[in-house]
Amino acid sequence: MGRFDDTTVVVTGGGGGIGGALCRGFAAEGARVAVLDRDEKAAKNVAGEISSGEATALAVACDITERDSVDAAVARVTDELGPIEVLVNNAGWDLFVPFLETQPEDWGRLIDINLVGPLHMHHAILPGMVERSGGRVVNISSDAARVGSSGEAVYAACKAGLVAFSKTLAREHSRHGITFNVVCPGPTDTALLATVTNASANPEKLREAFRRSIPVGRLGQPDDLVGAVLFFASNDAAFVTGQVLSVSGGLTMAG
Repeated sequence: MGRFDDTTVVVTGGGGGIGGALCRGFAAEGARVAVLDRDEKAAKNVAGEISSGEATALAVACDITERDSVDAAVARVTDELGPIEVLVNNAGWDLFVPFLETQPEDWGRLIDINLVGPLHMHHAILPGMVERSGGRVVNISSDAARVGSSGEAVYAACKAGLVAFSKTLAREHSRHGITFNVVCPGPTDTALLATVTNASANPEKLREAFRRSIPVGRLGQPDDLVGAVLFFASNDAAFVTGQVLSVSGGLTMAG
């Protein structure tokens, strides 16, 4: 028996490094997993890997910045997998540039993906959770939201907004049996980090700087996030809501 037997779980950005690890983690504990990603091929790769075993996974193309796309994805998941009981907002995008070198169109894309997208997902899925008097939401933020990060001003602002949003919804919906918690990764070895480092003048030097900033002495791996997210999404955390947990090798040690 798994903690998520007969549970439908939605993971946005499910085709990526962290998202894929989360999807596999939920599936290993019995969940029916909806792998949402703008990159349909990536979503299908993750869902196919999961479905090749005994688990159930559904790949769904979804652009979280477009409400019509979100509504269509939620309707499809509900029709094919059943009511959504767990939502993990994992999809994100970053631009590693000093603020004065960014442009308003950069801000718009960062805000749409990292803040507006999760708002769409909450707004589409929460009514069903309220109606059923229960649900779990785990939002993936960033340590940049807790302490700031040079070159990530707008990204950090969005992720900090997601923390405040989660705490507010935790207060609004506690009476409905819904919990909202936040996991904050530090530098994690994913394609997004590779994009950031490869755009620098000295990628290896930047990776080494990231590594040296982490007390445990290594970059995070996608699998490092799975335990924390699954805990918050499970009934083991039924009395935990509005909380923020860094999974960053000690990069931040906020109380």
